[in-house]
Amino acid sequence: MILTQCAVCATKLGLSLETDRGRLRLRTWHRWEVCGSCSTRYCSAECRELHWEKGGHDQLCKHIERAGGAEQFYANTKYTEAVAVAAEACADDTKGQTCYICYGEGDEDEGLVRGCSCRGGAGFAHVSCLARQAKILVEDAEARELDDSKFERWSTCGLCEQQYHGVVLCALGWACWKTYVGRPEGDWAQRYAMVQLGIGLFGAKHHEDALSVLEAELSMRRRIGDSEGDMLMAEGNLAVTYEKLGRVEEALRLRQEVYSGLLRLDEEHEATLRAAENLASSLNGLQRFEESKVLLRKTMPVARRVLGERNEITLEMRRIYAKALYASPGATLNDLREAVATLEETERVARRVLGGTNPLTEGIEEELRDARNARKTALADALADMRVAGFGILMCHEKLNLQAR
Repeated sequence: MILTQCAVCATKLGLSLETDRGRLRLRTWHRWEVCGSCSTRYCSAECRELHWEKGGHDQLCKHIERAGGAEQFYANTKYTEAVAVAAEACADDTKGQTCYICYGEGDEDEGLVRGCSCRGGAGFAHVSCLARQAKILVEDAEARELDDSKFERWSTCGLCEQQYHGVVLCALGWACWKTYVGRPEGDWAQRYAMVQLGIGLFGAKHHEDALSVLEAELSMRRRIGDSEGDMLMAEGNLAVTYEKLGRVEEALRLRQEVYSGLLRLDEEHEATLRAAENLASSLNGLQRFEESKVLLRKTMPVARRVLGERNEITLEMRRIYAKALYASPGATLNDLREAVATLEETERVARRVLGGTNPLTEGIEEELRDARNARKTALADALADMRVAGFGILMCHEKLNLQAR
């Protein structure tokens, strides 16, 4: 359920979440009313009647019903909007290019996108073609009873094998959700689609919308009794959104719980290493740099061994570690040199693997500029101190010469 508000007064509907000292617990709102034809949701019969009589719902109801109901209609509408935004954002890069999937036979009015790590003339595509390709791969995996790894194609380029980012990831999130929204609650594809939508909204910096989706996802997982590991990962995604919305203390407490829980399940799992990375980021945000360094010195070698040097989690860990080194009030010149060297090496790898426009690469470059400035300032201060000390020694020497005379 992504439509979590009354269509008339925006009152929250159904199950939601609240925190109690960092721990998540369910809170039940009053049950909703629905339109009997198109399933549009309302907080009360009064709002339902008002929408029909004065809100124009009498004109839209049949149209929404033919589209598959309120949830499907809303997903279709948001998908169309997101595709237009993504195509416009990529217009300069994609001008004169051809979709590598349909070779120009698709919808010419849709526009092309490329939000991955492909370079040169590779990777340009219609969002609709990317969505159709992902859907076919998932259907094939379902028919052959394979694992769910094919679902990654909804967020990952099939050419460069790197995740899409920004508004392209958001458009694919809506494409994924509109494809599987009609499945029963708890269906594995619907669960994954909700995650993809939340991540896509987050990637496009629609943090409030992402929060609503991720809260609904976690609420649904708790209702169906999902596994501990899946619920911990859902809570981890929620904590990331809390941090972006300025709820840093809540984010830290939740991330501590998530990391502790995943550590008990498997200390070398990718999700556990991601949780460690997120926890270190929260510690940095609260200027608890020593704790961050201790955690990362323990987990970075594991990430490099298990995931590899080129993995985004490994690169992000190194970025966060360098930040803890140079931003600490007690940073020494050796700390600053290590931070700069770490970021220079990490930036080279990120640029080679992810490309210069990837948000992680851009973040590493920004940290590198700050680290170099911090080192430059520290060196200037150290040189000034040496000059003062040298002047003091010179004055003492002159004074002794005068006394000797």
